[in-house]
Amino acid sequence: MTRLLLLLALCSAPLPALAHKVIAGVFPAGKAIEGEVGFSNGTMAAEAEIIVTGPQGEELGRTTTDADGFFIFVPAINTAHTFHADLGAGHVANVTLSAAEVAQILGDAPQPSQSAGAGATGPSATQVAAPAFTPDQRQAIAEAVRNEIRPLRREIAAYREKNDLQTILGGIGYIVGLFGLGFYIAARRKLAA
Repeated sequence: MTRLLLLLALCSAPLPALAHKVIAGVFPAGKAIEGEVGFSNGTMAAEAEIIVTGPQGEELGRTTTDADGFFIFVPAINTAHTFHADLGAGHVANVTLSAAEVAQILGDAPQPSQSAGAGATGPSATQVAAPAFTPDQRQAIAEAVRNEIRPLRREIAAYREKNDLQTILGGIGYIVGLFGLGFYIAARRKLAA
């Protein structure tokens, strides 16, 4: 009878949900803001509407993700931009690009300075002439680098979400629970004998 009750209790126990988290990221991309929205299982949010708001909640614009979950937004004003996507079923993404990064995109901020040693003189100072690229060449190089980095960012975000502390502790809890069940059954058998 006890075994039957134990079996029924195990069968009626809730199974772990196969939930996934929303992952989102934004970053400067030339004169625009590029981002991605998806889930931690690797599925990207295709054709999702992205609402862009300012620090006070005022709407700055809207955009839509492509089939790979990527979107591009061209900022018009120098303020922090928050990107909001409601993917349904309680899945909401909110990610912010700071005002300083938006200022660099718009050209309102000073560009990063040359290295500290560039002004040094004397026998130990070496000067290396950087190759001169046209703006079109720089844009092509930046686009190529962004296209190569996109899959890596997605994989890193999915890996980070998949292997968190809660998952590890949950696995340890299952192992301890199975050992406890084994000891319980062994003790019952010993008492019955």
